[in-house]
Amino acid sequence: MKHSIPVLSLIILPFAGISQVRDSISNFNYRPRFEYRALVPSASLIISGISVNGNARESFKNEVVEERDEHLSRFHTGIDNYLQFSPVLMPYVFDIAGIKSKTDIANRTAIALKSQVVMMAAVYVLKNTTHQLRPDGSAYTSFPSGHTAQAFMGAAILSEEYKDRYKWMPYAAYGVASAVGIMRMANNRHYISDVLVGAGIGILSTKVIYWTHQYKWGRKNKKELRDKSLF
Repeated sequence: MKHSIPVLSLIILPFAGISQVRDSISNFNYRPRFEYRALVPSASLIISGISVNGNARESFKNEVVEERDEHLSRFHTGIDNYLQFSPVLMPYVFDIAGIKSKTDIANRTAIALKSQVVMMAAVYVLKNTTHQLRPDGSAYTSFPSGHTAQAFMGAAILSEEYKDRYKWMPYAAYGVASAVGIMRMANNRHYISDVLVGAGIGILSTKVIYWTHQYKWGRKNKKELRDKSLF
């Protein structure tokens, strides 16, 4: 009986190793499938933002600004300038902590960079096309909110990579991103319409890249893992 546990361990150990290799290989295989329902959150945000983007004095976006001026006229913080980048950087912190994402670091970085380019291009074009004055009157670059788009882009990556293992991750990621949007309004730098559309652009940019990314960098590693599983 004393020797049965070591013997069982020797029998189980190879299968445990193969299981770990299979788990690692599955990470390289991971690729979200396009689903129309996945467009609902970003589309809803963008449509909502556009619908409240009226210029009339009695418009909803101006009413929100009036409420802000009445209750938070002295509010100012620079935290949003830094917090916007926290969602897109967190996966690398998790890497250091040994918390694995669905996608390997090379492909995940490529996805983040491409999402960044798409998001920034969309924001730049809209800002320079609409020429909407910020609520504080500082510049004609109000619509949409780039800070919010940045935060929600990163939040979408966090959610996609860790939502299956950590059910609370989407709530935490989008909670931080929402805080950035709220601070942009509290700082009187953006209207609610700017924030809603920015959030939609951020999420949509990430979703599109996940659906179209080719995952070229993981092929060699995937082959190496399969070779190791044979021994």
